Amino acid sequence: MDTINSTYKLANGLEIPRLGFGTWQTPDGQVAIDSVLAAFEAGYRHIDTAAAYNNEAGVGEAIRQSSLSREEIFVTTKLWNSERGYEKTLAAFEVSMEKLGLEYLDLYLIHWPAAKGKAEDWQHTNSETWRAFEELYNQGRIKAIGVSNFMPHHLKPLMEKAKVMPMVNQIEFHPGLLQTQTTAFCADNNILVEAWSPLGSGRLLEAKELKAVAAKYDKSVAQICVRWCLQHGTLPLPKSVTPSRIKENADVFDFEIGPEDMALIDALPDIGGSGLHPDEVNF
Repeated sequence: MDTINSTYKLANGLEIPRLGFGTWQTPDGQVAIDSVLAAFEAGYRHIDTAAAYNNEAGVGEAIRQSSLSREEIFVTTKLWNSERGYEKTLAAFEVSMEKLGLEYLDLYLIHWPAAKGKAEDWQHTNSETWRAFEELYNQGRIKAIGVSNFMPHHLKPLMEKAKVMPMVNQIEFHPGLLQTQTTAFCADNNILVEAWSPLGSGRLLEAKELKAVAAKYDKSVAQICVRWCLQHGTLPLPKSVTPSRIKENADVFDFEIGPEDMALIDALPDIGGSGLHPDEVNF
């Protein structure tokens, strides 16, 4: 059976830890430092942050304070929407690296696609952003490059012009939100799907169907959600600042959800979604 140290292999051969630690909404400073250190203590070796989370400095400080070597840790950050385009992307990358205090980045993602206005305009913006990503990748500053919240109609025009194909697509993925078209497209194109918000919202954790499955396996609803993501071949990024929950969310490698229960969870309606759609977001 897989373990917290198990990895997926990206299209370029890079290995990425199968479970990541999310830091969305984690305040910078001591909270970020303590939660990332607690994640390392629980066995996580994959940390996911973003420029927009405003906690890159805290994440970087936790990495420095840990007893782990840089090579043992997989670090992801993301380019924010206001910095899209070739020149702005290159500049924004330098800002993120300075805040993180790192010599190289393991994975860099376009946080959201440009998707509004005339198709040729937003497609050009995405392509120019990606051109900067490719340049940083070819320079060895980033080990892998990818996108976040891209659907097939965003990915196709990007890939038509790309010289290096996206290796990762981080999307909202949890019980009730399978995003079947996007996940199928990614599978067909050797793009690993990362699952943000794998626990959904608080409403998902209260779902009676999930509570019943959790009781059957003597696990928490959160653990069922993380395990379900893993069994779908995605890479979940559970987030918490509570050490006990951080540890609990990683304790998902000693059981497997049976086919009937997987099907039951797959059939759940969307009760925990964020409601954010990449074609409609106004940030």
